[in-house]
Amino acid sequence: MKTRNKQGRSKLLKVIGFSLISLSLASAALAQDGNAGINQANTQVRSYFDSGTSLMYAIGAILGLIGAVKVYSKWSLGEQDTSKVAAAWFGSCIFLVVVATIIKSFFGM
Repeated sequence: MKTRNKQGRSKLLKVIGFSLISLSLASAALAQDGNAGINQANTQVRSYFDSGTSLMYAIGAILGLIGAVKVYSKWSLGEQDTSKVAAAWFGSCIFLVVVATIIKSFFGM
């Protein structure tokens, strides 16, 4: 009978402890202002946007130069797939520029 009583007490203490922890976490979560954090994150992301767009343009320019050298090398050697390689490199550069522009206009920057 005593072991059964001890088991009942330990379960009761666990339930009470869990309830107290849940109530304290719920009250702490309700006390914080989520809108302020979201607005702060929004302004921080928007502040990096111009730098990120410029970085994408710079990467596009570097890829364009590398692609031009590779295409010229293939063209000088007389390889048959020069037009495919040129189209692939040119397409990747255009893609980077278009994506940077679309993202900038999509977010209203």
